[in-house]
Amino acid sequence: MNAITDPAARARRITRTSYVGIGANILLAGFKAAVGLLSNSVAIVLDAVNNLTDALSSVLTILGVKLARRPPDEKHPFGYGRIEYFSAIAIAALVLAAGAGSLVESVKKIVHPETPEYGAAALVIVAVAVVAKFLLGRYVSAQGKACNSEALVASGADASFDALISLSTLVGAGILLVFKVNLDGWIGAVISLFILKAGLEMLLGSIDSVMGSRPDAEVSRRIRETVEGVHGVLGAYDLVLHNYGPDSAIGSVHVEIDGSLDAAAIHRLSYAVQRAVLDAFHVFLTVGIYAVDPARRADRDAIEAAAKRRPGVKAVHGVFFDDERAAVTFDVLVDFTVRDRAALRDAILADLAPRFPGRTLSLNFDTDYSD
Repeated sequence: MNAITDPAARARRITRTSYVGIGANILLAGFKAAVGLLSNSVAIVLDAVNNLTDALSSVLTILGVKLARRPPDEKHPFGYGRIEYFSAIAIAALVLAAGAGSLVESVKKIVHPETPEYGAAALVIVAVAVVAKFLLGRYVSAQGKACNSEALVASGADASFDALISLSTLVGAGILLVFKVNLDGWIGAVISLFILKAGLEMLLGSIDSVMGSRPDAEVSRRIRETVEGVHGVLGAYDLVLHNYGPDSAIGSVHVEIDGSLDAAAIHRLSYAVQRAVLDAFHVFLTVGIYAVDPARRADRDAIEAAAKRRPGVKAVHGVFFDDERAAVTFDVLVDFTVRDRAALRDAILADLAPRFPGRTLSLNFDTDYSD
């Protein structure tokens, strides 16, 4: 399924999918409640209540995307997009609560085992619920991935976990009926642990988004390719993206250009880069300039080779030969394994000093923000 990049279309898709989730869970809840009351089954009635809590996760998703679409204001000039992450955190909390509740009940069944009595009607209800919730979970999760919605993905996972819990009931019933062994509590405990693990991963993933995690490597690559595709750009570096929601980001990038260009040409090039990225990704980039001299390729290659001999160095760019000041400046991109940057700087400059006698060498370190 193709990813949705238009913010308005994305919001509509998330809302529509959430309404499907609400409708399906309400129908399942009504169906289970009616059968549970008629058959005097407390378990089925409680399962119906659980479906209503699942509908709540869809309500939280709708609420999150509605609030996130509020326009920027004086208090929040970057908008409200990050609210979606908090709705995903709330849904992850629901998943954790469901897992914890299931674990408690499973442990009770292990400590105080009671042989359950499975009626045909109850098993049919459980089987229908497993299929319905499994299909609903797959549908909602797929839509969430297409929309880059953590809340929707979490809601889909919640539905899938409910299907898994109900399936464990069927498996336990089958083992009991065929082998006369009651493993209901043990099966439920194992599945509960899996649900708690998944809920914790969802929670930590959403917290990472709030804190500011590394942007998707594929998106970073495509943005760089778009920038480098603009006529006059010799290279794109130092891409930084600040995420203010799943469909809202601003950032900056440095581009290498021919140092002989005049101010008007640089202005046109910078605007072309901004426009290309904004149109393709809905990301506004501030564009910085590296002026390079294509005729001094050999010197640039020597600087890059000297730096890359050192562990942790990933790339060299922005090499500028300032003949007026007899200086050479350049940027070195390092990974997060480099701890002593001062020692690395001294080593690189010492290696280069014999090649550039009489010149002042200046090195600036860049952090690998976007892979």
